[in-house]
Amino acid sequence: MSAFETKYKEIAQQLQVKHNYTNVMMIPKVTKITINMGVGEAALDKKHLTTALTLLAKIAGQKPIATMARNSIAGFKIREGWPIGGKVTLRGKMMFEFFERLITVAIPRIRDFRGLNSNFDGRGNYSMGIKDLSVFPEISYEDMDIPLGLSISITTTAKTDAEAKSLLLGFNLPLKDK
Repeated sequence: MSAFETKYKEIAQQLQVKHNYTNVMMIPKVTKITINMGVGEAALDKKHLTTALTLLAKIAGQKPIATMARNSIAGFKIREGWPIGGKVTLRGKMMFEFFERLITVAIPRIRDFRGLNSNFDGRGNYSMGIKDLSVFPEISYEDMDIPLGLSISITTTAKTDAEAKSLLLGFNLPLKDK
């Protein structure tokens, strides 16, 4: 059991008191984390896609799936059905391990970091982007042949953004106040 799984039990008790939940099933929890990486340069050279998927597998700890283009776009020289990115969905133990590495190791290594924006979707889910993969300790700068970034979506069972924000702040996610 990871440290964040045991920490969630403490956070759940605090949330139950703070939001006056009458039932333990009403307490919000993190259900999954989706990591998505778009590689536009894959249309020109397929080697970039294999490199990106390898890096994504190192970060997530499980094998990503390649995502295909839905539409043909002549301006970008992309055809429908071509692989142009990758994604990984993490649940359970792997999710908590990634979430712990993200908060304790990767985010503090971001250059000129002043906090994360509060990008909630209105239904209690949070999204963030990382422009440089080298903030993860598994990735060395020499592994990347092109500069890559990724987007991370944290899906919760919270009904409102305020509930989700208090859940994520309990895990010490450094959110900016708006």
